[in-house]
Amino acid sequence: MTDMARPGGTARQTYRAPRPQSGARQRAEQMRRAARQARQASRAPVRMFYKHPGKLNGAFLANLIILQVFGLIILFSASYATSLNKFGNSYEYVGPQTIYAIMGLVAALIVSRVDYHWLRRFAWPLYFVTLGLLVVVLFMPPIKGCRRWINVSGLPTIQVSEIAKFALILLLSHLFARYQKRIEGQFPGAGPAQNLKLSIILPGLLLAPILLLLLLEPHHSAMILMCCIAASIMLVGGALLRWFFLAGGVAVTGIALLLVTRGGYVAERLQGWLQPFSDMQDSTRQTGQSLYTIGSGGLFGVGIGNSVQKHMWLPEAQNDFIFAILCEELGFVGAVICILLFLLLIIQGIVIAWNAPDRFGSLLVVGCMAQISFQFLFNVAVVTNTIPNTGISLPFFSSGGTSLLMLLGQMGVVMSVCRAGNRKKADEKAAAEQEKQAQRAREEADPYARFDR
Repeated sequence: MTDMARPGGTARQTYRAPRPQSGARQRAEQMRRAARQARQASRAPVRMFYKHPGKLNGAFLANLIILQVFGLIILFSASYATSLNKFGNSYEYVGPQTIYAIMGLVAALIVSRVDYHWLRRFAWPLYFVTLGLLVVVLFMPPIKGCRRWINVSGLPTIQVSEIAKFALILLLSHLFARYQKRIEGQFPGAGPAQNLKLSIILPGLLLAPILLLLLLEPHHSAMILMCCIAASIMLVGGALLRWFFLAGGVAVTGIALLLVTRGGYVAERLQGWLQPFSDMQDSTRQTGQSLYTIGSGGLFGVGIGNSVQKHMWLPEAQNDFIFAILCEELGFVGAVICILLFLLLIIQGIVIAWNAPDRFGSLLVVGCMAQISFQFLFNVAVVTNTIPNTGISLPFFSSGGTSLLMLLGQMGVVMSVCRAGNRKKADEKAAAEQEKQAQRAREEADPYARFDR
């Protein structure tokens, strides 16, 4: 403590030197400063398109195009008999699907140049718009006993649940990235309770209204897929395993109670799963005919276009059960090739997520690839009667414009994150090369500099 004279007078005041902060207090202050900087960075304006986009992953794009072309070929083969019988036009399904595929691939390439951080501003608006659309769907005329589509005369039919999947992915990725330090316990006052609140309870509250509205449609397969997507982001986003498994147990219990309350519908599905050939004229026809279709293919199949089951024997051959037609026409070998292509796409997505520049980009990719992974897994499981029939489409293969456009758009988001990751790598490599050149120049100017280090 020192005394200092006040200017212009004789009075004196006491000055206390600042006390040095403890290590814990300094770390807390550094965390607060980092949080303030992160909030300021998140509010900073972001350009829509990359000024200097990174290199695109050519292998990922090539695999995506191969899968899409493969899907269109199988869709045409599986659908032309049904199209001709119902509409008098063999191209009724594959024609619009081809247009959607071209539009989707072009959109994916454009979206790949959009800075994915720019999408964060739409996380909450898209979520609430999706909830509104899910309410509107409930007032639409039912199709096959379900209200899942917005069907306005003169406009394409929209399946809102496909939009809801990406809305959920975007919002959860945004929140887990925003509260990353709190979730991981790196923020003052953060702990297991904070982790439970931010990584389990908050996502659960956001997921609940979507599930309720999907239940009213009803659309059980979309509900299961939404839960799987949310669980993937929670797990990768940093939820403690004890909270994650506790929430999983609660969710499974809730789903079981829901299925029990559905009464005869669920009992019929379970009975059809256990005895797929018990009622081939009605309730188990689809599952039983699917197994016949797969068995008819053998090792190498009957050849593209030569399927018998697609001629009005297998219901929804162009949609949920298109994988069975693929197995019949291309056999076991064709099915394995299809599975390997999807597996390769998923692995490529995991690598992109791993190399993402930040947590938000990584979780976006995890959510998008989780959707494709679970959707593919459940579709194959249903077609082969591994699980009860839930009515879920095969990505890039099944007929459906909204689903295809959304999937390809999400692949564009994945490629955008890939570009950012490759750009970061290139910048780091260039900076390291510049440092080497600068060091070499210093050594050439002073030959003894290397011995001074």
